[in-house]
Amino acid sequence: RGRLRPRPPHPHAHRISCSAAAVRAHRGRPGRRCGGAMLGGLLRFLSACGGSWQTSPAPPHAAPPPASDPSSDASASASEGRDGLLWWRDLARCAAGDVSAALVQANQTLEDQCRLHSAPPLGTLLAVLDGHAGHAAARFACDHLLPTLLEAASGPGGVTADAIRDAFAATEAAFIAQVSSQWDTNPDLATVGSCCLVGVVHERTLFVANLGDSRAVLGKKVGRSGQIVAEQLSTEHNANDEAVRQELMAQHPDDPQIVALKHGVWRVKGIIQVSRSLGDAYLKDAKYNTERIKPKFRVSEPFSRPIMSAEPTIVSRSLEPSDCFVIFASDGLWEHLTNQEAVEIVHNNQRAVRSHTAFFLFIFLLAFCCCLR
Repeated sequence: RGRLRPRPPHPHAHRISCSAAAVRAHRGRPGRRCGGAMLGGLLRFLSACGGSWQTSPAPPHAAPPPASDPSSDASASASEGRDGLLWWRDLARCAAGDVSAALVQANQTLEDQCRLHSAPPLGTLLAVLDGHAGHAAARFACDHLLPTLLEAASGPGGVTADAIRDAFAATEAAFIAQVSSQWDTNPDLATVGSCCLVGVVHERTLFVANLGDSRAVLGKKVGRSGQIVAEQLSTEHNANDEAVRQELMAQHPDDPQIVALKHGVWRVKGIIQVSRSLGDAYLKDAKYNTERIKPKFRVSEPFSRPIMSAEPTIVSRSLEPSDCFVIFASDGLWEHLTNQEAVEIVHNNQRAVRSHTAFFLFIFLLAFCCCLR
C-alpha cells in the first residue's frame, strides 16, 4: 500500500514496533493462510503476557525498554522474554484488568508504534499505528494521539465519539503543520503516513476508531454450547474494497483515475491502497505534490480537493457477558487468517482467567491482552 522501500533502522528503533515490516513482507508469500512459522509465533505470543507500555522491546543485548506511560497504573515489574523475533511481557495490572503485550518482528525496518494508557477515570486507551513510507507519522501519532484524546475526554462529556474524532483531527493538523515547517529541509516528510487503530474501554463501553486497513474483531460466545464466533467491529479504508472505490469515485466525480488497478491491486491514484490515514500530506494538499518529493509519490494530474482523508470511522458498543475478547491487528494478520480463524486461535489458546471477565487481546503482530475485571 505504498510502503515501497525499506530504510535503515532508526537509531531509536528499539522504541518502534514491527508489524509494518511484516505487512510489507507479505508480497512475496503465496496464499493467505498462516504459515507454520508465523502460526507457531502467533500461538506462542497468544500464551505470552505483558504490561502497559509505550515502547517496544530493546534490541538483543540492549537494556530493557523504559517503563510504561507514566500516567498508566499498569505494573512495570512484569517479566520479559524473547524467542528469536518474538518478544513478550507477562501479565500486569491496568485500570481495565490485566494487560499483556507481545510482538513478532519480520525484518529490520521498523515503522510502527503502539501506546497504551490505563488509568481512572477514563479507563484503558490503546493505539496501534501502522506506519508507511517511514516512521515519522506513526511516532508522531504515538506521542500525540492518546494524550490529545485524554485532554479532549477530560471535560464533563468524558469519552465520546466526538472526543475521539477531535483527537484524530488535532493530531492530523499538528502533523501536517510539522510537514509544513520542515518542507524546505525535509520534503520527504510529506510522503510519510500511518494507519491508526484506537480502542477505548470506558465504563464498560468499547469504542473502536480506525483510519486505514487495520481491523478490530470481537470474539463472543453464542448459544447454549458457548460456540465462539467472530464479529468485525471496524470499517477498513482500502481501495481493494468495492465500497471504498465507490466512495472515492463519488467524492471525485471529475477524476476518472482516482483509483487505478496496478499489478492486480487497486490503489488510490495508483499509489497507495489505503484511502484514509494520518499524514500523507502529498495526497491531501497539492502544494506538497511537487518535484521535491520522490517521483513514485507524485500525482501527475493537478487536484484541488484532498484525495485522502483523516476522518476516522468510529463505532461503540456496550460490553456484554458473552463478549470474550477483541483482536486489534494490522492488515498483515488478516491476509493470513480469516476473522473466524483468528478468534478460534485466541479462544483455544488463551490463558485461564477469572470467571465473569472478558479477555481482550490487542494484536498488532505487536499484541496487547487485557483481562477486564
